Amino acid sequence: MKEFKFSKIGQKLTSSIIRELLKDVNIPGMISFGGGVPDPKTFPRYKLSEVTKEVLENEFSFSLQYGPTEGDAILKKSYINFLWKNEGIEGLTEDNLLITVGSQSALYLLSTTLLDSDSKYFVSKPVYLGAASAFSMNSMNHIDLPLTEDGINTDFLEEKLLELDENGEISKVRFIYVIPNFHNPAGVTLNLERRKKIIELAEKYDLLIIEDDPYGDLRYEGEGVPSMFKLAGKDRVVMLKTFSKILSPGMRLGFVIGHETLLRKLVLAKQAVDLCTPSLTQRIAGRFLEKYDLKELLKPTIDIYRRKKDLMLKELEENFADIKGTYWTRPQGGLFIWLTLPEGFDTMEMMDLGKKNGILFIPGTAFSISGGCDNSMRLSFCLPSEEDIVEGVRRLKKTVVEYGKEKGLL
Repeated sequence: MKEFKFSKIGQKLTSSIIRELLKDVNIPGMISFGGGVPDPKTFPRYKLSEVTKEVLENEFSFSLQYGPTEGDAILKKSYINFLWKNEGIEGLTEDNLLITVGSQSALYLLSTTLLDSDSKYFVSKPVYLGAASAFSMNSMNHIDLPLTEDGINTDFLEEKLLELDENGEISKVRFIYVIPNFHNPAGVTLNLERRKKIIELAEKYDLLIIEDDPYGDLRYEGEGVPSMFKLAGKDRVVMLKTFSKILSPGMRLGFVIGHETLLRKLVLAKQAVDLCTPSLTQRIAGRFLEKYDLKELLKPTIDIYRRKKDLMLKELEENFADIKGTYWTRPQGGLFIWLTLPEGFDTMEMMDLGKKNGILFIPGTAFSISGGCDNSMRLSFCLPSEEDIVEGVRRLKKTVVEYGKEKGLL
């Protein structure tokens, strides 16, 4: 076989465990708590179909053509209005928005433009694996921040920043990456006090905050918390949003909201990556926002996910309460629950047994750049039916008990 000479980055590339698990979803009888794949019943397909027909017939000269790298002006205008109406974010212009091919593209562009091989950056542990893969391509010098029920441990962050400052390394720190609402994979929410503390520390050390918020519109209980972007503004925060969880992942639309100077640099990087985000899906989304109230349309979706989330929590309580040392998060929104088993369990090693028992999950080690979280797993409740959630938790319990007995842990 031909031996190719890969670059250092090419040599580091590995397959996404979620992408690999999706191949097993179609095995007959398999139940998946794996990928954060939205329930197709939540897609407004008939309304999208009507808008698509109008866009193709009346705006084909734009929607079927190359578009500007920065994004469709119609969608930008509609989304700026959406952010003002629903999050109270004011003062944005089209220059403060870049439309990307989903949030993953945005993470890659930020990694490319901000990180050198010796750069340092802060991430949570566990961390969203899409961010981990994007950032680690350019720098492995991450600093893990422990998570609690209230989000990132800001005392630990403060200690680390002081240590870096005293060692003369603070200039190497490029950003603090946070998922404040219904964290992926942990499901926890960063409270207001800690949001303000992170902003205070970022101001003190002149650091950028990357606020990744794909789930903020999927709140099922409790009061909303102001975004860090709203609290601190574009000089300190760049915010990532997406339509993948609230409209359609197949449209592949993400948004970077930030300072125009930073966005101009991201535009240059994007020109080298994909030239432009598809004009067709952008224009469809722009006209859709003009015609419909997306937040109002999300109410049935929220009802569906709330029922599924509550059901999974109920089934976990009934099935796992008797396994001492097992605990899980109780998210107020989003798509994920983080389940932690007693010390000694290895959920990566347990995967094959899970497949044998007809249940898929994402092992915790997938959400750590340098390893760890071995006895945890991410469970997604958005795609499986309510019947599959009940049966899936039963299969998961069976898998845990079989593994635990085999390893002498139970």
